[in-house]
Amino acid sequence: MTIEKTAARLRSGQVTSMELTADAIAKIHESQPGLNSFITVTEQLAFNQAQQADDDFANGIDRGPLQGIPYALKDMFCTKGIRTTCGSKLFADYIPEHDAAVYERLREAGAVLLGKTGLHELAYGITSQNPHFGPVKNPRDTSRVPGGSSGGSGAAVAAGLVYFAMGSDTGGSIRLPAAFCGCVGLKPTSGRISRYGTLPLDYSLDHMGPLTRTVRDAAIVMNALAGKDQRDDTCSSHPVEDYLPAPGASLAGKRLGMPANFFNARLETKVREAFDAALDRIRSRGGELVPVTLPDPAAVTTIGRMILLSEASALLSQFAHRRDDFGGDVIALIDQGRLISATDYINAQRLRRVYQQQWAAVWNHIDALLVPASPNEAPLLGEPYVEIDGELEEVRIASTRFVRCFNVLGNPALVIPFVGAGAGVMTGLQVVGAPFAEKTVLEITAAIREE
Repeated sequence: MTIEKTAARLRSGQVTSMELTADAIAKIHESQPGLNSFITVTEQLAFNQAQQADDDFANGIDRGPLQGIPYALKDMFCTKGIRTTCGSKLFADYIPEHDAAVYERLREAGAVLLGKTGLHELAYGITSQNPHFGPVKNPRDTSRVPGGSSGGSGAAVAAGLVYFAMGSDTGGSIRLPAAFCGCVGLKPTSGRISRYGTLPLDYSLDHMGPLTRTVRDAAIVMNALAGKDQRDDTCSSHPVEDYLPAPGASLAGKRLGMPANFFNARLETKVREAFDAALDRIRSRGGELVPVTLPDPAAVTTIGRMILLSEASALLSQFAHRRDDFGGDVIALIDQGRLISATDYINAQRLRRVYQQQWAAVWNHIDALLVPASPNEAPLLGEPYVEIDGELEEVRIASTRFVRCFNVLGNPALVIPFVGAGAGVMTGLQVVGAPFAEKTVLEITAAIREE
C-alpha cells in the first residue's frame, strides 16, 4: 500500500493512524530477530503521534498526505530526548537536546515516527554490518547485505514495516540500500534538504533523502522536506516545486542519456542484461535514448573518495583517543584519511569545481541520465571482494563506483528497482538529473515504472 492510497483511506475513515501504527509496531517486533532493521523502536511516541493525527482528522485539521503515516529515521537524525547512536559506541548513550530539521518538518506534516533504523557504523560504509548493534539483513535475501550506510531504512521499507524511511547519502548510502533491497531511494540536489541536526560524516558530501515504496511516495516526502533552513548555511534557497508527478506521466519527448563511457564498462552479466532490458523498455515506451560521453566519471569518483577520506578523518579526529571504540573497517578508513596531504585535498576540491562546470554542459543535451546503480548485485554477508569480468574488486569500491560521483557533483539521483526482464536482479536503475531537477527526475522514473 502506498502513501497516497493510505492517505485516502485515512481521510475516508477506512482505517485510523492508531490501527496503522499498531500493525507496523507488531511487524517490527516480529521481524527484528531476522532483519535487525531498527536500533530503537519509539513505540509510545508513535502511539501518541498516531492519536494526535486521528484527533486532528476528527477535528477537521489536515496537515497533508503524510498525516498519520508511519515512518522511520536513520539513527543519525537527532531526536530530542531519544537516543541517537549513529551506529557507533561513541554515541551509544547520546540523547540530543534538539531535533533535526527533517524530524521537525515530518512532525509538522503529521507523520508518525516508529523508531530509528540501523546503519553502518558512523554512516561510513556500504554493508550495514555493524559490529556494535549487529548486522542489518536484506529482506530479499538474508544471506546478502542490505547496502549501506542506510541499510536499516532500506530493509524496513522493502520489508513493508514502514511507508517510508529517511536516510543520508555521502557516497551512495541511500541509493545502494534502495538498489539492493528493492525499493526507491532519492538523493536530492546538494542543499535541497536541510542537514541541520544530523550527525555528519562529511560536511561537503552529505545529502539527506527518503527511501520509499514508490516514486510518487518519494515526491510526497520531498514536498514536505524541501526548502531553505536558516540554521544550515549549506541549505539552498532555490525555489521549491510541487514534486508529485502528474498521473500517467509519459516518456514521450524525453531525451534520456545512455552512457558511452564508464557506466557501461565492467558490469556483472546479470546487471548488464537488466540494464539493457531497461533501455529497451524505455525506448519502446517513447523515450529518446541519446548516447552521451561524460566528463571523466572515474576522475570524479576518485576526487570523491579523497574528499571523503580527508573530511571524515578530520571530523572524527576529536575521538582519536577512543580508537578501540571503532570497528576495524571504519578505523582503517580514518587512518587512510590522515595520510592525505592538505595539498592533495585542496587540489581535489579545485578539480571538483572544474568537473561540476564540465558536467553542467551535459544537461543541455539530455533531460536525464540513465545508469546502473551499481555494477554488481548485493554482495553476500562477509564477502570482502566481488568478481567482475574476471577481476576481484573490494566490495566497497565496486559497489560505489556508479553512485559516488553524483555526491561530488551534487546532482539529484534516484534509484528504482529494475522492472520487466530485469526484475529480481539485486541492484537497480539510477536516473540522474541536472541540479534542482528533482521534478524532472521524478516524472521520468514514474513514467518508467508506469506509476
